[in-house]
Amino acid sequence: MPLAFALKTGRDPMLDKADKKQAAREFKERKPAPGIFALRCRPMDRVWVDSSPNLNAAQNSQFFQLRNRSHRNAEMQAEWNRHGEEAFAFEVLEALPEDTPPLNVHDLLKERKRAWTAQLVS
Repeated sequence: MPLAFALKTGRDPMLDKADKKQAAREFKERKPAPGIFALRCRPMDRVWVDSSPNLNAAQNSQFFQLRNRSHRNAEMQAEWNRHGEEAFAFEVLEALPEDTPPLNVHDLLKERKRAWTAQLVS
């Protein structure tokens, strides 16, 4: 923030810098939440179930791929192209407990994805 702006507004530029550093530190220290999610195409009543080691980033990743017509699931990409983003909903189905041992996350995600797929995709 320029000094002239800080003087004019009465805001302390060092405080803002400290706040930014604190926010960046908190962002880096947060733990990713692994879990299971669903993408739904409402007009077609279709659902796709998947897992992610980071649910916070999963929606952004999925929608980015779909917007760029580069999603690995050709059926989902075709529905997206046909109906558009507004027809899709991202839903977190299950977040793994924070105390899940890191060595178990991969296997547990596979197991929970199978269970959710059996329940929702029939």
